[in-house]
Amino acid sequence: VPHAVVCVVGTHADLCEDMELEEKTLDIHRQIGLQEKGDLQSLRNLAHQVDQALEQGYDARSSSPHVLFYGVTDRNLRSRKAQLQYILKHRLQILSPVLSVSCLETQRNIQRLKEKLMSIADQQEIFPNLHRVLPKSWQMLEELHFKSKDLWLSWWSSARLGLQAGLTEDRLQSALSYLHESGKLLYFEENLTLKEYVFHNLPYFIAILNVFFQRDESTLLDRLLSEGERGDKGRVRLVIEDEKGENLRVTHLQHHVEDFLQHGLLPSNIIRLLLRPLIQTQQDLHVIMELLEKMGICYCIKKPSTKPVNGAPTWYKFPSYVSSDEAWVEDSASGNVQPVNPLFSVEQLHIQYSFPFLFPPGLFTRFSVQINSHVVQRSDSRHQIFAYRGKVPVVISHHPSEGKLLPETLSIASHASLPNIWTAWQAVTPLVEELNVLLQEWPGLHYSVHILCSKCLKRGSSHPHAFPGELLSQPRPDGLTEIICPKNGSERIDVALVYPPTPTATSPK
Repeated sequence: VPHAVVCVVGTHADLCEDMELEEKTLDIHRQIGLQEKGDLQSLRNLAHQVDQALEQGYDARSSSPHVLFYGVTDRNLRSRKAQLQYILKHRLQILSPVLSVSCLETQRNIQRLKEKLMSIADQQEIFPNLHRVLPKSWQMLEELHFKSKDLWLSWWSSARLGLQAGLTEDRLQSALSYLHESGKLLYFEENLTLKEYVFHNLPYFIAILNVFFQRDESTLLDRLLSEGERGDKGRVRLVIEDEKGENLRVTHLQHHVEDFLQHGLLPSNIIRLLLRPLIQTQQDLHVIMELLEKMGICYCIKKPSTKPVNGAPTWYKFPSYVSSDEAWVEDSASGNVQPVNPLFSVEQLHIQYSFPFLFPPGLFTRFSVQINSHVVQRSDSRHQIFAYRGKVPVVISHHPSEGKLLPETLSIASHASLPNIWTAWQAVTPLVEELNVLLQEWPGLHYSVHILCSKCLKRGSSHPHAFPGELLSQPRPDGLTEIICPKNGSERIDVALVYPPTPTATSPK
């Protein structure tokens, strides 16, 4: 986040001697300084390359694929330059010194941390929104919402509170949007389902999140078996009933917990048991699962268009819990299950996003959820998704960095014969556009996009030539049918393997 204020906190201070604490805090600042110096130098070098490419002119850049930013229009280059200048001018505001804390009985520096955070929040130049003078009706609306102990409120219930506060419908929307942006409540005006609800009880929602992020099998099983009011350890039985009165044995529950922790799978009836008493009704469950899906935490495997027959449970997948390293897909010809091979035969289409400084935490998981409505027959592993768009296969791969010099990457790939390569473009383009929109949530993030050379991939090259990702948002040049691969001057690539039939709606930065 550009110009964000960062307070660095060192935990487990109780495990260090005073001299060691001082050494570690100084080392953290030294490392931050070195990283910032290296990042700035890299960004300045790239900005200089963009300036040089603009000076060359479009005709010179389009004359040879050996030229940096081959074929990229002046408009796209100016956009990249503006983004680089923005990142360079809006660096993180890293506060010093590093505050060392401990959460043991002594609560070392915990109070000091609270005081420091409050003093930072009081600075108007850093957080102007916190010092904005709000209309009294907005303050009253906030107070009225917080009086309700429900998990959520319908939009109509919220509107009635707005009327009590003296707000008309259009002013209510502005007030709810402000309260959402300031973190007081959650309201997703743009979401077709969630715009009907206002999530004002954030402590309850955080408690729900905490249930899903407990990675301890015994804790989860205790919660399922418990009859305590808050899911704590109460009287445990060997057989319990779900909300439909069906018996669930302990072994059955244990199997579900294991499935969740290893494969990220949970049925709705087990989720409801896990979340009691935080949720009370089937509608509570439906609304909360829609919210979790919106936040990129899970997706519904086969979302029913109508109420499930015989009350059958709906299954959900939590990608962050998938532990297998290999995606598997059923071979339709033999019926056997085979590991997915990311190196396709025929012509390959491979779009690669590279993150040299930072790969946003949770990006792969959130993208995994985001694309679910676009794909079918998907198979997930820890770092890869194999799926189909219609009958066309797609593979989404995350490659963590194996060293400081190698960037972390996220790739979207497909394949088809050359005459049918348009089907591969149709398969990957919506996924590319989804990722571009998702990445806008990190406006200060530096990353690059490339289209990998199909001929290099077919040869099995470990370092395929990469064409600029800006070409994805540009129309194919008139009269151009083939492009020479700079890695092998004797090979020509059909233009259809580099430019999409129709430019993408959003351009990568």
